[in-house]
Amino acid sequence: QVQLGESGGGLVQTGGSLRLSCAASGRTSFSGYAMGWFRQAPGKEREFVAAISWSGGSPGYADSVKGRFTISRDNTKNAVYLQMNSPKPEDTAVYSCAARVGGIYGAWNYWGQGTQVTVSS
Repeated sequence: QVQLGESGGGLVQTGGSLRLSCAASGRTSFSGYAMGWFRQAPGKEREFVAAISWSGGSPGYADSVKGRFTISRDNTKNAVYLQMNSPKPEDTAVYSCAARVGGIYGAWNYWGQGTQVTVSS
């Protein structure tokens, strides 16, 4: 069974930076798996943040984070990362890691528990 575990959340000031990590386990290889980040703020629906394919090419981003957040992965460690630069208070949310077989578009099959990110102004 695929398991995803996030880390790196916390309190960050506007204009600072934060790096989230997600470790995948339960398989010897995640070849062919896309990985993504989603977030959910209090009282709001969960929304897509960024996703990356197995090869790492052409990652996708939500318009709200383009140019500020960068998704990357290390397939040797079965890990995916989200570098958050110049965060804004509206980026405050629980950030969850997700995985799916195939490309970055479509339903996501596996989810982590999430890590809280709070951005103070």
